[in-house]
Amino acid sequence: MVEAPRPPVPALALALLASAALIAGAWWLTRDRIAAAARAERLAALAEVLPPTLYDNDPLADRIEVRDRALGSDAAVPVYRARLHGRPAALVLEAIAPNGYNGPIRLRIGIAWDGTLTGVRVLEHRETPGLGGQLDSGGWLARFAGRSLHDPPEARWKVRKDGGDFDQFSGATVTPRAVVEEVRKVLAWYAANRAALFAPAPP
Repeated sequence: MVEAPRPPVPALALALLASAALIAGAWWLTRDRIAAAARAERLAALAEVLPPTLYDNDPLADRIEVRDRALGSDAAVPVYRARLHGRPAALVLEAIAPNGYNGPIRLRIGIAWDGTLTGVRVLEHRETPGLGGQLDSGGWLARFAGRSLHDPPEARWKVRKDGGDFDQFSGATVTPRAVVEEVRKVLAWYAANRAALFAPAPP
């Protein structure tokens, strides 16, 4: 059997260089669109808990990282700060409710300057489809918007089965109890640290 002649090494090198140049050129031409799409996706995620009408700055750029056990983790978490006309308006942070039925539940929480919740969403959980569906749909979580440590009073930040003001899921208490407790802890932590959270970042 006669083998096809191999192209000379210089030809292979030129072909590789041409391919690399095409890839680099494609990246160069599309990099701005890719970055813009990624930015739009991140802003859309924030908008689930932070209405865009609350701010006129760039919360993605006005970002700090904090580390506190009240947020359910030893790891640093991002805090996105929203300002309107240069004044603090709201922030968005992540927290972990550690005691879900099947493990930790990662939350994204929006809080207005006055301590009122602007929204709560679940980012990650390991709950069964029945429980997880109620978390993913956002219907139960929508009841947090507009609440604060004064509405209801902090002592009533519990599910109804425990004497509080928040509904539990049908036939399930552990998961909603974990979420309610973590949101309450985050609100209390925010109230104690509000001024520091909006302080200008050091140079």
